[in-house]
Amino acid sequence: MAISGSDEIDTLLAELAASLAPPQRAAFEAAARAALAAAQCSGCGAAYRVLAPLQRGYWDPPSDWATNAPVGVGSRRPSKLASAEPIGADDPRCGGRDRHRLRAV
Repeated sequence: MAISGSDEIDTLLAELAASLAPPQRAAFEAAARAALAAAQCSGCGAAYRVLAPLQRGYWDPPSDWATNAPVGVGSRRPSKLASAEPIGADDPRCGGRDRHRLRAV
């Protein structure tokens, strides 16, 4: 079946396949063409609604360590700033003269 706007759908297919690894890209393109032929899409929007869930099935997200954005407990390196005690707050009496310097009497 010839789909109207075949160039647009080929462009959509290329954009969705761009984020996939080469072996997955070839498998996705074959499955996408079969899905488009079975669905008989009328345009680019309908083709996207068919292809988007299919593409998610072939896409493997990179690990957190590969993207250098780990998430969760224990994923951050220890920090001196976070683990040390606050500077200047060693005693409640410390800095009393500075705190009361501008106080209205």
